[in-house]
Amino acid sequence: MAPNDQPEESGGRFSNMPFLEHLEELRKRLIRSIIALLVAAAGSFYFADYIVKFIMKPLGDTKLYVTEVAGSFTAYFKISLITGLIVALPYILWQLWTFISPGLYKREKMMILPIVIASTVLFLLGATFCYYVMLPMTIHFLVNFSGGLITPIITVSSYISFLSMMILGFGAGFQLPIVAYVLGKFGIVSARGLNKARRYAVVILLFLAAFLTPTPDAFTMMMMFLPLYALYEISILVVWLTGKKKVETVD
Repeated sequence: MAPNDQPEESGGRFSNMPFLEHLEELRKRLIRSIIALLVAAAGSFYFADYIVKFIMKPLGDTKLYVTEVAGSFTAYFKISLITGLIVALPYILWQLWTFISPGLYKREKMMILPIVIASTVLFLLGATFCYYVMLPMTIHFLVNFSGGLITPIITVSSYISFLSMMILGFGAGFQLPIVAYVLGKFGIVSARGLNKARRYAVVILLFLAAFLTPTPDAFTMMMMFLPLYALYEISILVVWLTGKKKVETVD
């Protein structure tokens, strides 16, 4: 074991922290994350008018309707909560990784900040790709599917649910290279193994795409599957590059 890989005396893989202390630490991290989410959501609620106008752009000329008395307020609340989650995401990821950090070696702990930054950037890239590319295509296809025979009446609630599932789904899906990188660093997966498992990965990604898409139609599912599959191929490359560097270090 290299000197930099020696676990710290009070942590590392051989940490003897009691189980109840782990639970207490997890509770603290969760409380901090929830507080950050609520603060970010409260700030987002102040700008809710601008956010609503922004998220309605993919609809084009399609109007939104409410069917409940408190429909508009509920819509603004949901939008603020989702926006708050996105804004607070870096802090929440930091809390997650710092909770895991006592089980890491010193060299591995140095990966935490870059991973948090990369995870945030990839999430935003996934959300941006969804908003500017996938949403307009998907909405146009679904709204105009009947060729004008049926006039769609889209409620605010249904649109927000559709929008949030799509954006959060793409944001989560874009984390695949990060997950592969971490698993590759720990030696849990290899590029060769991921390459051999491609046929099984396709099936898993299809199920994942079906789960993440808010509507049970093949078009939306394929729009979710294709980027996920591309990210899987990128993940193989990431793990291959990571493994190659590790081999060179050993040599």
